[in-house]
Amino acid sequence: MRSLRRRSAPVVAAALAVALAGPPARAQIAIGDAAPMTDVKLMNVDGKELTLGGLAGKKGTLVVFTCNACPWAKMWQTRVAQIGNAAAAAGLGMVAINSNDPAVNVEDGFAEMKKRAKLLKMKFPYVVDATSDVARAFGASRTPEAFLFDAQGKLVYHGTVDDSPKDAAAVKDPWLRDAVNAVASGKTVTTAETKALGCSIKFRGKTTS
Repeated sequence: MRSLRRRSAPVVAAALAVALAGPPARAQIAIGDAAPMTDVKLMNVDGKELTLGGLAGKKGTLVVFTCNACPWAKMWQTRVAQIGNAAAAAGLGMVAINSNDPAVNVEDGFAEMKKRAKLLKMKFPYVVDATSDVARAFGASRTPEAFLFDAQGKLVYHGTVDDSPKDAAAVKDPWLRDAVNAVASGKTVTTAETKALGCSIKFRGKTTS
């Protein structure tokens, strides 16, 4: 009986971890798809409610799922802010979304989001996905994870930021930056998809569906 209990313990622990993480992401939207849940209201760090539809730019829209606590997100945060600011200046809509449950890590709370946006000098919205349902609808599972849409609202790039999270000076493949530049210029994105690297999104348990 003791042996059975010992063998059961890891199974119970694994099940508990899954339960605490909340429901997983759905299947990812595919290249060529439109953005989902564009009419859902999301609270920005300035206290205003925004929607993805309202944030869409004439030339395209960049959506980046990120957070404050993840080491991967921290390594890329300056570059994400720079790319986002450049995208906004070039006429694209840009939004960073935090879908993490702050109950898992207080660093992902709203107050910390405000501080991070100010620290990084974000010139674009940084919003809360209060139910994690937007991340689920996109099929996002990592922080950071980028989704770039063209002027027609079709997904033309999905994946990571670049090939060197630890060292910006060592980047050889700036996939996201190149994709944003292509969309801003009305050109075809050369690399449409890369593997998103980062921490898992800490999904909230409650959903609106």
